[in-house]
Amino acid sequence: MRPRSLDEVVGQQHLLGSDKMLAGMLAAGALPSIILWGPPGSGKTTIALLLARQSGASFRTIAAVSAGIAELREAVEQARRELEAGGRRTVVFIDEIHRWNRAQQDAILPHVESGLITLIGATTENPSFEVIAPLLSRTRVLVLRALGDEDIAAILRRALGETGRGLGASGLTFEDEALAELVRFGAGDARRALNTLEVAATLARTAGRATIAPEHVREAAQQKMLLYDRAGEEHYNVISAFIKSMRGSDPDAALYWMTRMLEAGEDPLFVARRMVIFAAEDVGNADPRALQLALAVKDAVDFVGMPEGAIPLAQGVTYLACAPKSNASYRGMLNARADTVERGALPVPLHLRNAPTGLMRKLGYGEGYRYPHDSEGAINEQHYMPDALGERRYYEPSERGYEGRLGEYLERVRLARKGGKRLSETPKKPGG
Repeated sequence: MRPRSLDEVVGQQHLLGSDKMLAGMLAAGALPSIILWGPPGSGKTTIALLLARQSGASFRTIAAVSAGIAELREAVEQARRELEAGGRRTVVFIDEIHRWNRAQQDAILPHVESGLITLIGATTENPSFEVIAPLLSRTRVLVLRALGDEDIAAILRRALGETGRGLGASGLTFEDEALAELVRFGAGDARRALNTLEVAATLARTAGRATIAPEHVREAAQQKMLLYDRAGEEHYNVISAFIKSMRGSDPDAALYWMTRMLEAGEDPLFVARRMVIFAAEDVGNADPRALQLALAVKDAVDFVGMPEGAIPLAQGVTYLACAPKSNASYRGMLNARADTVERGALPVPLHLRNAPTGLMRKLGYGEGYRYPHDSEGAINEQHYMPDALGERRYYEPSERGYEGRLGEYLERVRLARKGGKRLSETPKKPGG
């Protein structure tokens, strides 16, 4: 069912429309080297083949997962012969170009730069991370989008109705719910949808049915494989959505993204580790119990295992999403780090230094230090920063949750340290 012309391609109209860039380049007879970046089943190979055909170029395919520099050299030699014999240009299509290492990608450069070959690379991974910069600078990156539900439905109807290449001769039709199931199982991937249709049609014929029913689709699909590459860009997209949903206090979205990761095979302890970091970075002292809970969730998941480990994970995710948020301690750390990097190792004030030997005491180590517990409220007029930093402040508590109480207490501490009014009380415990 692969389209035979660009007009038959379903979807990607932001690239293939008559007024779009690719149409203009083909009309001018100039096909540049390009990288097609998009999810599985979005039409990368089809578009590459049709672009080469419409441009009149010879077409050579290299599968990066199994081929290497030897196959590239052979393609380059063939391109040279084609050009010398009849002036015909060659398009070299490298499928899954992200699978090639730097040396293999380097080998393409001189031939792309000289114009001997026109490169079309296809990748499901972000080219910024997976394609070397010199090659990226010599190509145009075109982003393909996952096919929409209507696109997948149109492809399925065409496949079931066409007699020549499709299943038209079978006389089968869809039940409406079956088509909806196929679209859902396809999840934007035309190849997956067509494969599922082929098996569902076989099941329907075997059962003597004239229609494809939802149960045929479910049996054919067995279990939908979620798009989630634990080593690829989608991994980072989903974990980013997960963390941002918790940060935005949306427990429903956070549960969805957590479940997406677990159903796709993510290590549950990876999810738990991200929750521990989140509890300290984004909840912080607004709710000090959040870090305790996140650590308890991590231990529970490790102890119980999956699939039951998803239950404590869900408890932790919903708690963190609903907790008051403050990144004040995290921002304080970043500010302190900036001073440390910029100013280097500032000397420790003498009164804060330990003096275990007589010589050190002679040199003034520890001199003038006042033990806080000997003072009212365990606070006295003493300076703890390096002299060069003066009264620099890093930690500025928010007014949210328990941190609001901490902020009020800290203001009284700072006032007392300067010789002002003494402390009258300490902050109550969270929830107290």
